[in-house]
Amino acid sequence: MSLKVNEIFYSIQGESSFIGLPCVLVRLTGCNLRCSYCDTRYAYGEGTLWELSDLLDRIASHRCRLVEITGGEPLLQAETPALIRILLEGGYEVLLETNGSLPIRGIDRRCVRIVDIKCPSSGECHRNDFSILDDLTERDEIKFVLGERGDYEFARDILLSRNLAAKTRNPPLLSPVTERLDPKRLARWILDDHLSVRLQLQLHKILWGKDARGV
Repeated sequence: MSLKVNEIFYSIQGESSFIGLPCVLVRLTGCNLRCSYCDTRYAYGEGTLWELSDLLDRIASHRCRLVEITGGEPLLQAETPALIRILLEGGYEVLLETNGSLPIRGIDRRCVRIVDIKCPSSGECHRNDFSILDDLTERDEIKFVLGERGDYEFARDILLSRNLAAKTRNPPLLSPVTERLDPKRLARWILDDHLSVRLQLQLHKILWGKDARGV
């Protein structure tokens, strides 16, 4: 069994409710979307095939029990569910970051599945598979990346109409696109509307810079 891997690195988790924790990040190659603000375009095609045993050895070498599988879009690779299951059975806590366009039913429910619902300025909101929301467990997380006021209104309407704040243990995440939306402005909108959400800044970009890779 093998997977095409763009990069593997040990760093501080920069997003989600696990923000700030040491984490091994496994970035898989390939994505079926082309979001306007994408900051990992290098993962569209760059990568090397890794045998599962070698990949597990590399993960173990970092001596960290928190692992995130990300991309690109990790669910494009058929072996991703098996990798997640094996990590879980090995005692790891596993996060999966997925772009909201592909089913998550095949992913072990012990995994924290972080679903990124695309907003209009991404150029890909027509690709959202909203049936995914019916498969969420309380462990899972929901994220919206916002570049403008229209994105905020889109996210707010979905959050309220579907009562998403009640679906998961942790509040939905609203994350401003770096250099497109001032976080202070987003904070004001959230407060004005009394939304039950968490404003999320990308800690890894604050720590290492917006163009850094592998940290």
